[in-house]
Amino acid sequence: MSEAANILLVDDEPGMLRYIRTLLEVDDHKVQTATTGEEAVQHVQKGMQPDLVLLDLLMPGIDGLQTLEQLRHIKPGLKVVMLSCVNDTRKVVQAMRLGATDYLTKPFQKAELDGVIAQCIGSAKTDSYAGEVEELCDDVFFVAASPAMKKIRSQAALVANVDIPVLLLGESGTGKEVLARLIHKLSPRAHRTFLKVNCAAVPADLLESELFGYEAGAFTGANHPKPGKFELCNKGTILLDEIGEMPPLLQAKLLHVLQDQTFSRLGSRNVIKVDVRILAATNINIPEAIANKRLREDLYYRLNAFTLSLPPLRDRKEEIPILLKHFMSRMSESYARSPLPLGPQLMEACLRHSWPGNLRELSNFIKRYLVLGDESLAASELQPRPDSGGGRHFEPAGQAAVAGADAAGGLKSLGRSAKDEAEAEAIARALEETNWNRKQAAALLQISYKALLYKIRQYGIAQTRSTHRLSAGA
Repeated sequence: MSEAANILLVDDEPGMLRYIRTLLEVDDHKVQTATTGEEAVQHVQKGMQPDLVLLDLLMPGIDGLQTLEQLRHIKPGLKVVMLSCVNDTRKVVQAMRLGATDYLTKPFQKAELDGVIAQCIGSAKTDSYAGEVEELCDDVFFVAASPAMKKIRSQAALVANVDIPVLLLGESGTGKEVLARLIHKLSPRAHRTFLKVNCAAVPADLLESELFGYEAGAFTGANHPKPGKFELCNKGTILLDEIGEMPPLLQAKLLHVLQDQTFSRLGSRNVIKVDVRILAATNINIPEAIANKRLREDLYYRLNAFTLSLPPLRDRKEEIPILLKHFMSRMSESYARSPLPLGPQLMEACLRHSWPGNLRELSNFIKRYLVLGDESLAASELQPRPDSGGGRHFEPAGQAAVAGADAAGGLKSLGRSAKDEAEAEAIARALEETNWNRKQAAALLQISYKALLYKIRQYGIAQTRSTHRLSAGA
């Protein structure tokens, strides 16, 4: 049973109003009713302070969405659960964008109502993740300590129950895959398969067969039929990471899957129907990608049923101490080392640092600290210094490692660090010269495309809005 609350119940059907009120009063909730949106708005305007509003979506006069908008304007933090007798995805998404906390489809059982109320009024079960580490699976966790991330956590919980595509935006390393796993875990598909496909890591000519499979004889070397990721993920969730790197011709086939959930394997005329929840992630400039024909506009609007934008780590610094402690605990256990202290000097340096590589950079920073074991050296790695152009930038990880060569193993370590730094700088220059066209950069460097992607991750070379910077993470 959820704790007692002050609830405003809004529904134009007298029978439904009585039924829901009875369910609420059994648990000692204080219930105020309204039969129109106008009446509900007046209650709040006159000073009513409900803990929760249960609001019917379809009503005469101002409907549920208009009422929601007005209530949230009067009381921005008000928690509102939408009630609807039809599962209208479009209206549910609209309600979410207007700030609805959750929704219920009528008729519902008391247990469903109790669960939603418990979540909304801040039961211990709901608040257990707030400001702490929420474990999702092996070595995957979600932190929501900042207001921005708490909002995203709430939106993810809501959108998880609406079977629509979700577009995840954010800089490299902000945790888009983690957010996708959270949505999957909170969804009705949680007990089914979750698969990730990195569209940038698979060569364009192989990506189609990776996603949709092939029949024997479809191409040279195809000796046996092979199911693609969509078949393997039937009834589950698939994350298409770096969707902006998918070839335009393949984007057209993906659009078809989004429209009717059907496709054909390479070399086959048979149509396969699947039920797959599609999540897509990217860090590209979408308007620019659409203008340059890298991303189909119709595909973008199909994927963009709902968008969640992850802020960079520099905009959610409340989470840095939590992340540092968690990474230290996990990695010290993995490497069979004792956890190292995170003293005031090091913590201050971490809070000042802009973390262009985001969570990935922070994770690798802790790895290096564990290896070197020198808190002062670790803090100095994050100190800003002037560059030749009069601006300021942060000491690359390679240079800090060179400074600590004695602690890490003498001349051999120094040689490796210098080589790594030179290699990382060469890759960064090639990417800048080709405007971050990775295929052209690989050709310029005379290495394979997959090798380039690996080294970009290894050295944490990140593309920002206006400049390309070398981060300390991988």
